Amino acid sequence: MDRLWVRLTLAFGLVVVVAVGAIALLINHTMNAEFRRYITHSGMQVSGSGIEQLVRYYQQQGSWTGVERLLTGGVYLTEPLEMGQPMMFPWAPLRGRTRALLDVLLADADGRVIYDSTHQAEGRRLRRTEKSRALAITQPDDGSVIGYLLLSLPDPSARLGALEQRFLDRVRNVLFVGAALAMGLVLIVGAFLSRSLTTPLQRLAVAARTVARGHLDQQVEVKGSAEIADVGEAFNEMIAALKEAEVQRQNLVADVAHELRTPLSVLQGNLRAILDGVYDLNTTEISRLYDETRLLSRLVDELRELALADAGQLSLNLRPVDIAQVICDTLDILALAAEAQQIALTAQLPDSLPLVQADPDRIAQVLRNLLVNALRHTAAGGSVSVTAMPIEDAVEIAVADTGEGIAPEDLPHVFERFWRADPSRTRTDHLSNGTGLGLSIAQSLVEAHGGRIWAESTPGRGAIFRFTLPLAERDRVG
Repeated sequence: MDRLWVRLTLAFGLVVVVAVGAIALLINHTMNAEFRRYITHSGMQVSGSGIEQLVRYYQQQGSWTGVERLLTGGVYLTEPLEMGQPMMFPWAPLRGRTRALLDVLLADADGRVIYDSTHQAEGRRLRRTEKSRALAITQPDDGSVIGYLLLSLPDPSARLGALEQRFLDRVRNVLFVGAALAMGLVLIVGAFLSRSLTTPLQRLAVAARTVARGHLDQQVEVKGSAEIADVGEAFNEMIAALKEAEVQRQNLVADVAHELRTPLSVLQGNLRAILDGVYDLNTTEISRLYDETRLLSRLVDELRELALADAGQLSLNLRPVDIAQVICDTLDILALAAEAQQIALTAQLPDSLPLVQADPDRIAQVLRNLLVNALRHTAAGGSVSVTAMPIEDAVEIAVADTGEGIAPEDLPHVFERFWRADPSRTRTDHLSNGTGLGLSIAQSLVEAHGGRIWAESTPGRGAIFRFTLPLAERDRVG
């Protein structure tokens, strides 16, 4: 009972039982009432003395006053009633035949009841439904309506003959049998549809359990309704993303292990040499060991920042910032390093730039990472320049160098963690001692600000790294 297909089948069945049952009862009630009404109306062919006497009475009196004396004795129908048989008033000869007393309602031309054999409706107006069933009493000369006569059976069953009753019974039986067949058919179809809906979900559950056991090569067949197919496609996309994430995780672990192994090996080797008396414990050796510990510390800090960025937990102190000032301050910090490498470090900025919504310290970190990367890959005598310009609702900053450039096949990978191009591009001076995480951190910081970053390059003609920052609210257009 706790299976989804069972619940769906029972739900279909319940809906059909209620719907078909209600329709069957409504049809039965309506058909019974309308059929009886038809039988009654078919007998209201009062072409004889009854209506004529009412008309003569009205013509003689000029109104319906006192007409109750004419109707008090009641109105009767002969039984059994043949189709087209006339209605008979009490003064018409009955010749001893079976008769059924009718309820009589007589209203004037305005529809106000002037006589009711049941004494329940006198003085009120005929309802619309009553008026539609009533016989109109008209003047023979001009056809004007002078009243309405409504006849009905107190006990409708007394009005039906055996043939009519058999007809109603047969129709009622057909309705109930049809309703039962419809309910059975819907239960069968509902069970089939329910299973067809739940079978893909069961396959998804099996596949999910397989993935939970570490088998990421699992895929499900995409078929069924559009919604089920969408779920299947989403599941397959999720598996593909998990596989990619797992590959990246394995690569990251391997890269981190590799990056940590080098400085740790240097530290361990040098310390072992000092202990063995190979190296003297002097300032130069201590400085070398200290540089390796700084590299380790920097690597750990950058990995932590990337982990925070991946979790969406980077803390940003956003406020309106003068990006031109941030650029100039960053260039001043790296001016000595560029001068030592004989590289021209310049900025080309417009006279006025709109304020950006940013964390100045984080943006300075982005610029430092991009500039250090540019200096690392620019030969002596080259140049590195920074430009900025407003574009729509953002400011675009570009860091361009005149280095060897980046091969087209390497461009998609420049922001990947620990990625480096061909080793021949790596310089051996003090700026080349990077962790391989600088561009990845720059990308994470820019995207955390709501901007985007990308690289452009032509091999042999340098590279350009561009990123955008959103304008401060007061400088936005509109």
